[in-house]
Amino acid sequence: MKALVARLDSFGDVLLAGPAVRAVAARARHTTLLCGPRGAPAARMLPGVDEVIVWDAPWVGLDPPAVDRGDVGRLVERVARRAPDVAVVLTSFHQSPLPTALLLRMAGAGRLAADCEDYPGSLLDVRHRRAPHRHEVLAALDVAAAAGFPLPEGDDGRLAVRRPPAPDALVGGAGYVVVHPGAAVPARRWGRERCAAAVRLLVRAGYRVVVTGGRGERGLTAAVAAGGALDLGGRTGPAELAGVLSRAAAVVVGNTGPAHLAAAVGTPVVSLFAPVVPAERWAPYGVPHVLLGDERAPCASSRARVCPVAGHPCLSGVSPEDVLAAVEKLTGRTPGLDPCLERTP
Repeated sequence: MKALVARLDSFGDVLLAGPAVRAVAARARHTTLLCGPRGAPAARMLPGVDEVIVWDAPWVGLDPPAVDRGDVGRLVERVARRAPDVAVVLTSFHQSPLPTALLLRMAGAGRLAADCEDYPGSLLDVRHRRAPHRHEVLAALDVAAAAGFPLPEGDDGRLAVRRPPAPDALVGGAGYVVVHPGAAVPARRWGRERCAAAVRLLVRAGYRVVVTGGRGERGLTAAVAAGGALDLGGRTGPAELAGVLSRAAAVVVGNTGPAHLAAAVGTPVVSLFAPVVPAERWAPYGVPHVLLGDERAPCASSRARVCPVAGHPCLSGVSPEDVLAAVEKLTGRTPGLDPCLERTP
């Protein structure tokens, strides 16, 4: 049987789909992952994926392209050549699977399954209803199971990536704290000055600190690392970043893709969580973590990209001392405190 799994949005979203992808791959002889350009690097890291098709959907993403008939036709033809016997469309709780399902149906995909609140007509063979308040990882596993792909015995359902390259040449020995100050949208960023202050405090407390970021964040990481940290801004691709995170004692990061990458390599997370999406669905999964931020702030569940409230109150109340205390908790310097651990059923 040939299977296709679709998850068209971001890097972190694709990582969260990983356990469901493994469930499908365990029963398929070939598994294709259809993803968007931002999710493609994560797709290539997922165990169980045999092939990645990248397509920039006009209904997904931060800057979606215009609808192009030729582009849509080429995708349909490309999927048709793979002739998947079954397709599982994974979406977030606020997204509709029906545009993707329509294209897959046009491509001749055999059996289609998805979470769907809207009437799907003939687009879906399995119309699953998402359980309330379900974490994204578990919601995806539920859809896969409804389509006939339960998590196989021996798979713990946690996030995972293919073994990353060793980071020794970049960071030396293990045991450092990673601070990742960036995020794809401003509403999820704690702020340069606060991150820099937290780095200085961590260094004074005796931690070895590594600051990470993408090529476009070199100015940010340089400023944040100036207080005595190692600046890796622009020096790691996704696989190298996974390696760096895998050797860390803890990672300080917003609710953005690298938080889920840290979880995928088993590293505890201090999550500077802006509640523009609910933590119950998007918190770091399957690893010890501490959530910092006001989950009752006015921006809660707004899905805002730019903070809609003056002063960014959901994160501005988090202090560098709060971050230090959370790191100490996760690294065992504060006895008797048990960080939160998401457990799979």
